[in-house]
Amino acid sequence: MAATTSGKIVQNVFVSHSFQQNTQLFASQSQGRRDYNFAPYPRNSNLPSPLGKLAWTASSMQLRTLYKPKNHFSIQRNFHCNASSSASATALPYLDKTDFLKLQNGSDIRGAAIDGVEGEKVNLTEPVAEAIGAAFAAWLIEKKKADPSQHLRVSIGHDTRISAKLLQNAISRGLAGAGLEFVHYGLASTPAMFNSTLTKDEAFLCPADGSIMITASHLPFNRNGFKFFTNAGGLGKADIKDILERAADIYNQFTSESLKNSEKKALLTFKKVDYMIAYTSDLVTAVRKASGNIEKPLEGFHIVVDAGNGAGGFFAEKVLKPLGARTSGSQFLEPDGMFPNHIPNPEDKTAMKAITQAVLDNKADLGIIFDTDVDRSAAVDFTGREFNRNRLIALMAAIVLEEHPGTTIVTDSVTSDGLTTFIEKKLGGRHHRFKRGYKNVIDEAIRLNSIGEESHLAIETSGHGALKENHWLDDGAYLMVKILNKLASARASGKGGGSKVLTDLIEGLQEPAFAIELRLKINQFHPDLKEGSFREYGEAVLKQLEKSIGSDPSLHKAPVNHEGVRVSGFGGWFLLRLSLHDPVLPLNIEAPSNDDAVKLGHAVLAAVKDFGGLDTSALNKFVGAS
Repeated sequence: MAATTSGKIVQNVFVSHSFQQNTQLFASQSQGRRDYNFAPYPRNSNLPSPLGKLAWTASSMQLRTLYKPKNHFSIQRNFHCNASSSASATALPYLDKTDFLKLQNGSDIRGAAIDGVEGEKVNLTEPVAEAIGAAFAAWLIEKKKADPSQHLRVSIGHDTRISAKLLQNAISRGLAGAGLEFVHYGLASTPAMFNSTLTKDEAFLCPADGSIMITASHLPFNRNGFKFFTNAGGLGKADIKDILERAADIYNQFTSESLKNSEKKALLTFKKVDYMIAYTSDLVTAVRKASGNIEKPLEGFHIVVDAGNGAGGFFAEKVLKPLGARTSGSQFLEPDGMFPNHIPNPEDKTAMKAITQAVLDNKADLGIIFDTDVDRSAAVDFTGREFNRNRLIALMAAIVLEEHPGTTIVTDSVTSDGLTTFIEKKLGGRHHRFKRGYKNVIDEAIRLNSIGEESHLAIETSGHGALKENHWLDDGAYLMVKILNKLASARASGKGGGSKVLTDLIEGLQEPAFAIELRLKINQFHPDLKEGSFREYGEAVLKQLEKSIGSDPSLHKAPVNHEGVRVSGFGGWFLLRLSLHDPVLPLNIEAPSNDDAVKLGHAVLAAVKDFGGLDTSALNKFVGAS
């Protein structure tokens, strides 16, 4: 471990009657940073906002101004018993497995954690989170084949969301009640949480046997969720379903006595570690190593960071500055779970405009932007040219293929034909286009390696990118480190030009003149569905499209395709696929011109127009149909 420890890393807090006075010892207060602390949850399961219902589009600044969380922290809960029930019963509402499974979002858990957005009922309550913690504990014990004398340890971190501490405390009680130890990391990134299962350093209480990140990525302030890790990587869909089913059983067996016991156990075993010291130290070491062990390889570079008020603010102070870079002009580094400036999302146009403007205003060499929990990222060169989506994939492919000639680059399904040509003709690699979903892309790269096809990069247009050398972890900070390595090594070899070295790497990438994504929604209550699922209906739409395309000589179905129906024609292409989680058929179109894109749109509309349960209004509007 490259990290050096300074000060007291671990705090063991044994709670007495003066617990509330002692909580400041472990309230997370880092220098130059505000971190939110919360009181115990109210005596109901819906956790209403003190301001009542508010629309997300207008509420951010208003809630941020009026809702000032109390500056103390408690791992205790408040619950009450129904006087008409037995002494051991709780007042929690009954929830079945279906209620819990609604929280599944692929390989993550997500829900509404606090009130404040009209129409979104709170379903990720503290009791639900406590049950999920206990369920993960049971799953982990089974997975690790741990005997009763073995105390497994779980690390817990969170992003800047205003419900983070509430859920952290609840899930900690679930773990403790099941007999596991837990360690709070406070404000952290998703990649750091996985890393804690690999780091071997008892000073940081590592390695953790399991890890939990509390985040909902770029979703609005009222949402939150959980990502789970072991040293084998992130948990998959089947694991999450298993945990939620276990959680439903545990939740409905809660009693006043069991809840009190888990609270006592949590209070007696509380520990806190600043693991980000270790994580950021490793990032700094990686860049220094790439430059030939120069202490400040980025000296002379001006790099600005936009953290979007998420968890990525550490990158400017803890990574770039120690490497010698100037970071003046960096923005939105302060944690603020209301996200008052823009959505922390590298795919969002407003977010990318903000970092681009910061680069130009400050005459910086490079701009870096992260999503809320730092598992996604993007960059901007000195001219304001964005490195996101296809361009980021092309840049990372160029860097990786220099190191591993001929390797396979695995991407999601919506990447452009121009990217394929660039990877295969210009760079000499192989482009393997797979399904949407970062876990799908990563798992496919791992599978290819297992059957003898070398792959070193799995990356989505969303900004999720994972490298074989980094344990297949989708780490937005590590992607940026690979880019910084390129800058540092170019400087060390005498090449100047700032970030032009990066721009030059994607020279020759063909980009479409026109690109659009339309979302065709499936009405689950339409008679056409005949009580079937939206997924079955969506598959029927795709089959009809495939049949229709076969009779049109101007259109050509992709010979190899792993998701939906991908078709080339009129100098461009389209892909119609079924969303991973929602009753929606996203339609992506890229073409040399708007007219060519409209022709492709007409081809899709002609094939699906008879499906009454499919809302084609967005497509009708695009092609100009009435």
